[in-house]
Amino acid sequence: MASSDSVPKGMFNPAVFEHVQAKLDEDAQVREELRNIVQAMERQDRITIFAIVLWGWLRSHTADYDGQKGELFAIEEVGKLLYDVFHMTIEEYLHSLISLIEELARLAVNSVTLGDYHRPLEISRFVKDLHAGFQILNLKNDNLRKRSDSIKYNVKKIEDVVYDLSLRNLVPQGTAVGDPSR
Repeated sequence: MASSDSVPKGMFNPAVFEHVQAKLDEDAQVREELRNIVQAMERQDRITIFAIVLWGWLRSHTADYDGQKGELFAIEEVGKLLYDVFHMTIEEYLHSLISLIEELARLAVNSVTLGDYHRPLEISRFVKDLHAGFQILNLKNDNLRKRSDSIKYNVKKIEDVVYDLSLRNLVPQGTAVGDPSR
């Protein structure tokens, strides 16, 4: 068996691969930084889109609004409000709708606390319609799918509020939850 001194030197320079590994590590760090920046920008986009959708829904409940109460901005309308400067994906729009449902569930509870017993009924109808729309979608197993699964819990939370109101006879007469004539 030959000794390690008999291996010819110079055929392989390990410094080459050390340099390549250093470049790979540097490249991975840059990619991670870019990924973090993109994720932060996506979060800001979702927050902006959510704010526009929430504003639209709240605006439709003002006394001087001449459209249909509980109206939802379509993705095209949100795009126009953003002056088509920002690219908005369908996933971002759907995430903003889920955020809207979460906030409306909180608003239903807070409305009752403030003595507004009619708003939870409106919220209930609206959220149930959105939930039905999400059930039609065939979402893959990703973050959007996981968040959309939370809608049913928010629907239940709102239904519990409406149920408590009905038990206490605080539901305004002629405004049943399923009554579309309102």
